[in-house]
Amino acid sequence: MPEASPEEVAFAERKGKARKFFADEWIFVRGVPAMKFLPPEGPDEVAFAGRSNVGKSSLINALTAKRGLARTSNTPGRTQELNFFVQDGQFEDGIPPLALVDMPGYGFAKAPKDVVDNWTKLVFSYLQGRSTLRRVYVLVDSRHGLKKNDEEVLGLLDKAAVSYQLVLTKSDKIKPPALVKLQAETLKAIEKRPAAFPQIVATSSEKGSGVDDLKAAILFAIGRG
Repeated sequence: MPEASPEEVAFAERKGKARKFFADEWIFVRGVPAMKFLPPEGPDEVAFAGRSNVGKSSLINALTAKRGLARTSNTPGRTQELNFFVQDGQFEDGIPPLALVDMPGYGFAKAPKDVVDNWTKLVFSYLQGRSTLRRVYVLVDSRHGLKKNDEEVLGLLDKAAVSYQLVLTKSDKIKPPALVKLQAETLKAIEKRPAAFPQIVATSSEKGSGVDDLKAAILFAIGRG
């Protein structure tokens, strides 16, 4: 068996550190229906964006190993607030080191248009005005790839100069060769986008694949990996 490269060794060490970092108990802090209800800025934040029913809540549950922490639903558009989650065991000067933010899905949603418009506005007000936001993870369903409304969101993030990274969800639903091809196509699609981080993470919340890779990516994004 060939020896691992220095990069592979470093990434394996980062994944081990990330597993330990995420092993604490996680708790729900609050749901935010409007900007005035945002919690005070303190911990680093990473947010999860994506089309309705792409699997944001399921992925947060997989990251924290706490089933039911983030509410999941088969009904697109169920999440209509910014939902904040923090670690309950790690604190630095009384502040948790990281907050995960589950954002309302965009695209199709079974909600009145004025409701959809209001929480879409909330999402982008948050993205543009939160100094502790370190990265947005834009989730894309592996079965469908990038769609027009995904591209529109990436354009808004580029314009706002908000760092983001693409995460392919439900990767167990397509065959491995198709996934490899999709990763390459997706990476090529974002190669000229100024705010895009040039790596794609493929995950399956159901099977657990890629979850440790995403933990390591998050640790790197907040400067701890």
